[in-house]
Amino acid sequence: MTDAKTAFETRLRQSAAETGALLSSLLSDTPLSDEMTRPAHLMAAMRHGSLNGGKRLRPFLVRESAALLGGPVDVALRVGVALECLHCYSLIHDDLPAMDNDDLRRGQPTVHKAFDEATAILAGDSLLTYAFDIIAAPETVLADRLKTELVLSLARAAGPGGMAGGQALDLAAERSPPDETGITILQAMKTGALLRFACEAGAIIAGSEPEHRERLRLFGQKIGLAFQLADDLLDLTSDAATMGKATGKDAGRGKGTLVALHGITWAEDRLDVLTKEAVELLAPYGEKAFILQETARFVASREN
Repeated sequence: MTDAKTAFETRLRQSAAETGALLSSLLSDTPLSDEMTRPAHLMAAMRHGSLNGGKRLRPFLVRESAALLGGPVDVALRVGVALECLHCYSLIHDDLPAMDNDDLRRGQPTVHKAFDEATAILAGDSLLTYAFDIIAAPETVLADRLKTELVLSLARAAGPGGMAGGQALDLAAERSPPDETGITILQAMKTGALLRFACEAGAIIAGSEPEHRERLRLFGQKIGLAFQLADDLLDLTSDAATMGKATGKDAGRGKGTLVALHGITWAEDRLDVLTKEAVELLAPYGEKAFILQETARFVASREN
């Protein structure tokens, strides 16, 4: 194992632990100011859907992109937790019977199975809303102008022109499989939008010049495409025990993917290209970028 890979894996584990600890604290049953009460059943469902392990890759990207440009670590941690809340909301809703109808997530029952469908919907709604609360709260010590940029950027990434819109296209793809352009757009919205935000957020937090923000946004776009391509490969080649969720479902539903369209060898070659392009984008930052560059390699080669 190379030194760079070891350093990356250590940083990823540390970031995941710190993200989980803050998220657990924020999801306590104790009401915040201006909250009347926090229903225990709802809070338990929110914790079930978000404190269940995982790599916490999106918060990690926020933290590392902010660190690259000298942004405050404490702010990046809170913004990363906010993003994780929004990501977990999307997983809870994605697992619902009306959507992908999954019983397993990260090796345990999905929220609607552990609780019920109505509670799962409300838990997702609450995590989505809480994401913006965390960014806007006084505890996130950042200039209001930058908070506004973060809120707007995250809303655009998560809304009808981003993740939610991508989910709508994904559901439509079960009825009418899209062509290659359609698949690429769908995946860039459903999966790529939040990963792109995670990288761009670091530049916003650091108050960086537009060229840095654009460079990190493009880096996030590349690894977003790579992440989904790797996911589609794993859906074909891995198993539920390794993935912690059902596999082979896209093929079973007749959903179009780039892997199905071009084959496994093409997909593996394309992953190599995307990884090299992502790494090269950060070359101007020199050694400071090695953790983010290693992240791109990890995204392409992950096993779950």
